[in-house]
Amino acid sequence: MGFPVGYTEVILPKLFVHALSFLGLIRSFIICLFRYLGLSDFLETDVIWPENNLTRMPENPTVSALLIREILPVIKFQELEVVNGDPPENCAVCLYEFEGEEEIRWLRNCKHIFHRACLDPWMDQDQRTCPLCRTPFVPDEMQEEFNQRLWAATGAADLYTEYTSVPGL
Repeated sequence: MGFPVGYTEVILPKLFVHALSFLGLIRSFIICLFRYLGLSDFLETDVIWPENNLTRMPENPTVSALLIREILPVIKFQELEVVNGDPPENCAVCLYEFEGEEEIRWLRNCKHIFHRACLDPWMDQDQRTCPLCRTPFVPDEMQEEFNQRLWAATGAADLYTEYTSVPGL
């Protein structure tokens, strides 16, 4: 069982398909013309990331995201010192290559590297693990301190002592 022979004619009339083909031909002609005249810089066909997006902080980041950002400081890619082997060539989230002045976060547990602009939104969604291998962001030796600071920042420690204290003692 397959599609009917004239299936494309039912969904898209021939006139519409021809109009789209003609517009594509005009686009190709304009691109060739601009390249011939040396004006290809005016044609932006690549995706351009706005610069202000790299440093944008969310309006209300979670407490755990703020604490994890303190644990995983931002460094420049050129300052990265890799002990074993070469550093990765590109970010596993956006697949763009790392460049010297770009801000990155280096995960201490799993040693993965991501652009700051790629990893911070992940943390803002209250994710606490590497997006690539799911290793926790917080190193094991810092987990106890992280939990205490998280409890203190959220007020959970005060709530806990309020209900566990024995009145009259």
